[in-house]
Amino acid sequence: MRVRSIRTVLAALSCLGLLALPAARPAAAQNFQTAAPHAILIDADSGSVLFEKAADELFSPASMAKLMTTEIVFDALKSGRLTMETEFTVTEDAWRRGGAGGGGSSMFAQVNSRIKMSDLLRGLIVQSGNDAAITIAENMAGSEEAFAGMMNAKAKELGLTKSVFRNATGYSAPDQKVTARDLAKLAMHLIDTYPDLYKIFAEREFTWNKIKQQNRNPLLALDIGADGLKTGYLEESGYGLTGSAVQNGQRLVMVVSGLKTARDRAAESRKLMEWGFRAFEPRQVFNAGETVAEASVFGGEKGSVTLVARKPVRLLLPRGSGERISARAVYQGPLTAPVEQGREIGRLRIMRGDTVALDQPLYAGETVAAGTIPQRALDAALEVGTGLFRRAFGKASNPS
Repeated sequence: MRVRSIRTVLAALSCLGLLALPAARPAAAQNFQTAAPHAILIDADSGSVLFEKAADELFSPASMAKLMTTEIVFDALKSGRLTMETEFTVTEDAWRRGGAGGGGSSMFAQVNSRIKMSDLLRGLIVQSGNDAAITIAENMAGSEEAFAGMMNAKAKELGLTKSVFRNATGYSAPDQKVTARDLAKLAMHLIDTYPDLYKIFAEREFTWNKIKQQNRNPLLALDIGADGLKTGYLEESGYGLTGSAVQNGQRLVMVVSGLKTARDRAAESRKLMEWGFRAFEPRQVFNAGETVAEASVFGGEKGSVTLVARKPVRLLLPRGSGERISARAVYQGPLTAPVEQGREIGRLRIMRGDTVALDQPLYAGETVAAGTIPQRALDAALEVGTGLFRRAFGKASNPS
């Protein structure tokens, strides 16, 4: 891995007055605190992390695991493997473990009945029905264990690096764990990838089997622009919520977990959202396609390739902040020619104090073809010499 100082980024940040800021009196926004043991707040458009607290520590997701269950269904609907008219049979297992007798949330589905996917999804999302989750899992994969395998494969595909799923419901399982950062990433994927299906998360109530139930998301009842996503509760993990809201075209996504009561969950979630909308201002550092940095290229017609971002690099910063902003490009290198334009090369990471404020992919802004034989021979000689130096330095630094 190569960490490269990026003059272009540093110059851009300096021009915006974001580097080497004086130790000013901390702004009120920087003093934000939450009672939630785990929390994260992200600006969905830029990916800027506005607040985090133990965001990479593992905890039990409870019913927030149903977000991954929902992702599996949404993906099948988008690909055409399922339709909203597809009917699934409520198994006896789903009825016994996930129904009213199971002790958790339920859509009160009747055993052996057949339910359309349009209704099962609302039972899963609006009513948080465990019977709906198990019915989906067993009909799609044959067993809930096999469905959990699908959940974990999808988690890996989406880059949820720490989360592990063991069931479709969020019922307690010894090694079923997630992080706040992973749940936020999953939420943003659902919002971006399935805009029409995502609207189900905003529905305030759903009636099934003549039983009307309210959406359990407390933010939907507040005038803050909330339109999703999912609550969760287990005795071992406390009360949690993955939520999203939009104000003036800006979407924030938040996760909290570990709160003691449902009232605390509602209060802390609202406080975090309102603070995020109020306390930050946007600053754009680069336009889409603008050169951000350069990466070394081995054996190419050129010795480096420009790195660009596909979308504008935009930060949200606390109003009146005195925090120092720093940036770096991280990539595996040197790269070997040829390098194709548009290939993902590495990441741009911008720090706000000790917080990773932005982590965004960087792509090759141009094609660098393989060089001539003399050019490649010179690069090879230089690399051999560098390698020998590294080995010698390593021995000198670590005497036996």
